[in-house]
Amino acid sequence: MATVNVRYIVNDVDAAVEFYTQLLGFNLEVRPAPGFAILSQGDLRLLLNAPTGPGGAAQPMPDGRKPEPGGWNRIQLQVSDLAREVETLRKAGAHFRNDIVTGFGGKQILLDDPSGNPIELAEPRQG
Repeated sequence: MATVNVRYIVNDVDAAVEFYTQLLGFNLEVRPAPGFAILSQGDLRLLLNAPTGPGGAAQPMPDGRKPEPGGWNRIQLQVSDLAREVETLRKAGAHFRNDIVTGFGGKQILLDDPSGNPIELAEPRQG
């Protein structure tokens, strides 16, 4: 599989780097500027950008809209034991949008990063 890049706008790049590396097992690849970092986990590269500054991702659109964190689009990280992962993250102070739900493909829950960007943690259905 080819590397997949996902860009998240975050209010505080330092807090986001700490969250993703310490709680979710991402690796810091490069930190070329205070408002930008690249993290990785497997074939996923997560590009973290501050909502302001000289970087391209921080520039407003022609209609005046500005980049901001949040929304509902998200990355999905698969875990083998969702209940255990949620318990560990809650003890670390992580914020969840909901409780574990079961759907057609297995169990899932939505976790917010420090800026409110969602991460779906998923435990695939067995069999």
